[in-house]
Amino acid sequence: MEDLVDIDVLRQRAGIKWARAGADVLPAWIADMDFAVPDPVRAALRQAVDGDLGYPAWDERPDRNPLQEAFADRMRELYDFRIDPDDVYVFTELIQVLQIVLQLMTRPGDAVAVHTPAYPPFLQTIELMGRRLVPIPMVEQADGWTFDLDRMAEDIRSNNCRALILVNPNNPTGHVFDRDELTAIAEIAARNDLLVIADEIHSELVHERHRHTPFSSLGPEIAARTVTLNSASKAFNLAGLRCCVAHVGDSRVRAALDAQPPQLYGQVSALSVLATCTAWRDGAAWLAATRELLTANRDLVAETLRPEIRFHRPDAGYLAWLDCRALELGRDPADFFLEHAKVKLLSGPDFGPGGAGFARLNFATYRPVLADMLGRMNDAVHKHLNR
Repeated sequence: MEDLVDIDVLRQRAGIKWARAGADVLPAWIADMDFAVPDPVRAALRQAVDGDLGYPAWDERPDRNPLQEAFADRMRELYDFRIDPDDVYVFTELIQVLQIVLQLMTRPGDAVAVHTPAYPPFLQTIELMGRRLVPIPMVEQADGWTFDLDRMAEDIRSNNCRALILVNPNNPTGHVFDRDELTAIAEIAARNDLLVIADEIHSELVHERHRHTPFSSLGPEIAARTVTLNSASKAFNLAGLRCCVAHVGDSRVRAALDAQPPQLYGQVSALSVLATCTAWRDGAAWLAATRELLTANRDLVAETLRPEIRFHRPDAGYLAWLDCRALELGRDPADFFLEHAKVKLLSGPDFGPGGAGFARLNFATYRPVLADMLGRMNDAVHKHLNR
């Protein structure tokens, strides 16, 4: 994959990442990669645009969307996990599915457990829908992040939680839950009759020595209480096409969804389905090269940032959860780096409990851009410490 790019070309992009960055600012905030999408995807989209943009063949049978078989094939190929394509539902956004499932299966006032810090739109959804957040704190260890299993079990029991949102790999820490952790979580879910909404959107970006385990693959009992959310949007940089899938193992959720009018939640576009199927079918070489580059970028962040900014290499993905508390900034670190380094990060406090003093950096960019970004941040910290 290419490693040089004209920064002025990036600044001309229409996507939100660069369009909202501001003059002379390097954006590392929203979770989009700067890399061009796989060549097979671009070729397929060009061919479609040059040809037929009429109603797709599956339009009158949305329950027979090609993505159902494609996702089932993907799970079998990557994890030897066999699912029924009829249990796969197609939506436009993960956050949309989360909101639909919470709307159908919980009531205002119900408690929803989430590992924190957590993806801000998930926290906002819980608040706006009148559900009650039960935070499960991520715990820092010498080699990365984990959580207190006993505390999780007690907090879920004592708060009578109705649902668990399990983000694996975790955003923002990048922690990949191993099989032992997932098995223990499954036991808690069964004991407390939890509905589990498993967000696995970063699962195909796992770094070497780590392996993603789909939560539903642990066994029929846990699959029967789980809705798994996934998409090609993160792994293949297709977020703007608005397409995701939900493997609905819980028969109660399937029944609730099937009882709704078929177009109530909208439909994905023919182009988004084409791009996703093509990425999953023909994007392996691109994905392997991208993972290699992301691992190198992750290591560059760890080796370059000043020691006052603490950082654990994530097990997956391209998001760095930066601990800036030692800097004693007295304010949100993202505000500090935007003002003094012209680098746009995401605010740690927006990630809820455990986010104060932190900021999230997206390192999915070209090496010269990332090196410039890290240099600016180091210079800002040096000036702050020697003021």
